[in-house]
Amino acid sequence: MSAGETLLKSHFADAFRQITKRPDAPEIHVTYYPFAGLNHTIRIRKQRIYVRVSDILRDAPPQVCRALAFILVSKLFNKSALAEHLKLYRQYAYQPQVLRASDLARRKRGRKVLTSAAGHVYNLDKLFARINRRYFGNELPKPTLSWSARRTRRVLGHHDYVHDAIIISRSLDHADVPDYLVEYLLYHEMLHMKHRPRVINGRRIYHTAAFRAEEKRFEYYDEAMVALDKLTRNK
Repeated sequence: MSAGETLLKSHFADAFRQITKRPDAPEIHVTYYPFAGLNHTIRIRKQRIYVRVSDILRDAPPQVCRALAFILVSKLFNKSALAEHLKLYRQYAYQPQVLRASDLARRKRGRKVLTSAAGHVYNLDKLFARINRRYFGNELPKPTLSWSARRTRRVLGHHDYVHDAIIISRSLDHADVPDYLVEYLLYHEMLHMKHRPRVINGRRIYHTAAFRAEEKRFEYYDEAMVALDKLTRNK
C-alpha cells in the first residue's frame, strides 16, 4: 500500500467512527483505481469495507480526500453527507484541470456501446438533419447518432460530449410513439451540444436558463411534454 493509500485509509477509518459513533473501525481496504472518469465505489463484504477511489484523485489535497471519505461512508449507511464535505469535494472536482483529466480518462478507458442511427421506424440521421436545419441553421456539427442497445425507459436520451455521440432509447423507435416526441428528445440532446454545462457554486449545471428558454422554441413542445409525461407514468 502506498503512502497516499495509507493516508486515505485513515480518513475512511475516521469517517466510519464519526458517522457510526462506534469506537473501532472494521478492516478497511482502500485502493486507487483506473475508472473511466471520476468515479468511486464503497461496499461491505464479510464485515470488511472495500473502497475504490478514482486514480484522478491521487494528487488531490488531503482535505479533499477526507471530504470524499465522509461522503462515501455517509452513502454506505444511507445518511446525508455534510454540506461542507460536499462543497469541498465539488469545488475540487469541478476545477478545469480535474474535469479535463476525467474527460481524458473516459475517452481512453471508457467504451461506448453504439448500434445504428437507422431504426425500424425512425432514422436519427434524417431527424438530425431536419432539426439542425430548422432550429440551428445547419450550424451544429453532426455527432455519432445511435439508438440504444436496449429498450431503456429510465433514460430516454443523452448526449456524450466526450465521445461526441447522442444516444436515443430504442424504446421510442415504435410506431405508437409520435414523431414529435422523438424529435423533441433529439432536439433536447442537440441543445446540450450548443449549451455546454456550466459550474455554478461548485455544481455542474446542465440545464441553464438559456437552455430552458431555447428548449421551449420547439414547435410541439407542449404536446411533447404531455406525451413524455404519459410515457414516464406508464413505465
